[in-house]
Amino acid sequence: MGRLFTPMDYWANAMQVGWVIAEAQGVIAMRMMGAMGLWSVPKSENSRMLNEKIFAFAKGGTDASLAMLAGKSPDVVASLAIKPIRQATRSNHKRLTKRGLKRA
Repeated sequence: MGRLFTPMDYWANAMQVGWVIAEAQGVIAMRMMGAMGLWSVPKSENSRMLNEKIFAFAKGGTDASLAMLAGKSPDVVASLAIKPIRQATRSNHKRLTKRGLKRA
């Protein structure tokens, strides 16, 4: 018999998605302020934001697909799909927050 999953397994995934949403909003705000010259962002930020999305979504999709093919439970599949996206938003938020406002 396979592993039994509980509502808490789904709740944990929902919390991770909530963190992705919150951190993504912060990252978008900092990048927009950077485009306006208010936030300190590196010149490579525009290309970085495109490249990281492609990698995160491809990795999440691949990992989730392989888990489905292996017969993993839906909560595990969802968690594997979310994980690389969460890692990207977490690292971006930390990195951009440390840079702070631009000094005059």
